[in-house]
Order: sequence, then structure tokens, then C-alpha cells
Amino acid sequence: MPLIHAFDPPERFVTGTVGPPGGRTFFLQARSGTRLTSVSLEKQQVAALSERIDQLLDEVMSSDSTESVVPAVAPLGLDDTDPLEQPIEEEFRAGTMTLSWDPDDERVVIEVFPWTEAAVVSPDQLDEELTEPEPDEVLLVRLDAGAARAFVKRAEQVLEAGRPSCPFCGNPVDPEGHLCVRANGFKRRDP
Repeated sequence: MPLIHAFDPPERFVTGTVGPPGGRTFFLQARSGTRLTSVSLEKQQVAALSERIDQLLDEVMSSDSTESVVPAVAPLGLDDTDPLEQPIEEEFRAGTMTLSWDPDDERVVIEVFPWTEAAVVSPDQLDEELTEPEPDEVLLVRLDAGAARAFVKRAEQVLEAGRPSCPFCGNPVDPEGHLCVRANGFKRRDP
């Protein structure tokens, strides 16, 4: 039986980073009372999760089956710009994440499973019937629509706070510049 870090609903559920731009580690962090769970993940996972939550809420908002109102944007009172809570002790590194809408409770349900080597499928295994191993731990978060929109808003701000993108190639520009592939290897300093 896996250890389930359940937050239904959390008092706080945010994404944040530790470290300087270009060397940041991303975290999901959920808290209820004194119970705090932090899970590390990749920047692309944060982007995918926030984008999917936004899409899911837009789908729910346009459906006739929802009784309550799903806000189109994050409600003003739910903005969270505080840093991650200390101590940041990684429970596990995120692998697979699932996202769904619970129509009975009208909540977004997020499940984050640990990354495992066994979950990696090679191209020659695509036709095989594979059984995914039972995870040791799961982060389970259930959010109302307003809190989910607030999570998305903060995630977008965290993602934008990194290194600026080169206007020519789109790759990140370090403070000392970067070798731009569109400039035939010449170093560009000012984007």
C-alpha cells in the first residue's frame, strides 16, 4: 500500500523554485496545518501541469453539467507570492502526473507519482503489455476551481522568472550571453 500524501483541500498548494535562474530546482509544495509535503519536478512538468489545469477548467466552465461557477481567471484574494515554506525536504522526484475533475465535489484532482526507472518505456516495448509497478508514495491534491486558477497564475509567474529567451533562437540567455545558433555561433549579449 503506497504512502499517500493527501491534501483535500490544502491550505496552500504552490509551485516554486530554489536556486538562481539557469540552476533552479522546481518544487510542488502542499501544506495543511503543520503537515508540509514538497515534491521536486522539472520545469517542463510545471508548465504542462499548469497548462492542463487551465484547459481542464476551461472545459468544465463551458460544460452545462457544472453546478457552481468556475472562474475564468484566478480570484484576487487567492494570489500567493510568498516563497516556498521551509524546510524544503523533497519527498520524491515527480514522474507521472494525473489530472481529473471530480464532478461530485467539483474539485480538480491532481495525483503526482514518483519517477521510477520501471515507468520508462522504450520504443521497442510500445506493443508489449506492460504493468506499471505500484508506487511507494503519491501526492494527492484536491482543489476547488478558484484555488486551481490561482495555482496556474503563480506557476506562470514562476516559469517567467527564469532566464530571458533570446529573441532570435528562443534559447535561454545566461548573464554572460550565449552562443546563438541563428547567429552562426556568434555570442549575443543583449536580447
